[in-house]
Amino acid sequence: MLKHVVIAMALGIGLCAAATPASAQTPAARPHSINAREHRQQARIKDGVEDRQLTKGELDKLRADETALRAEEAYFRHSGGKLNEAERKDLQRDLDRLSQEIYRLKHNGRGR
Repeated sequence: MLKHVVIAMALGIGLCAAATPASAQTPAARPHSINAREHRQQARIKDGVEDRQLTKGELDKLRADETALRAEEAYFRHSGGKLNEAERKDLQRDLDRLSQEIYRLKHNGRGR
C-alpha cells in the first residue's frame, strides 16, 4: 500500500513539473529567446574584456548598443504587454547585428 502511495506521489510531482509553463522557465531553458540571446551576448562581451580583446572605446560602444536594444525591447513590451511577431523579428535582427559587431570588435587585433 505504501508503495502505491509513493508511486502516485512521484507521478503527481512529475506531472506538475511537466506542466510548468514556458514563461516560468529560465532563459537558458529557452535558448532562442530574446533574453537568452542577450545573456549570451553579455557573456561574450565580458569574455572580451577579460581576455583584453576589447578597447575601452569598443566596450563603451557595445554597452551603448546593448542599452539601446534593451530600451527598444522595454518600449515594445510596454506598448502591448507581449511582443508581436514584427517586434520579435526586429529585436532578433538587432541582436544579429550586435552579435556581428561583438565578433568584429573582438577579432580586429586591437586590445588593451
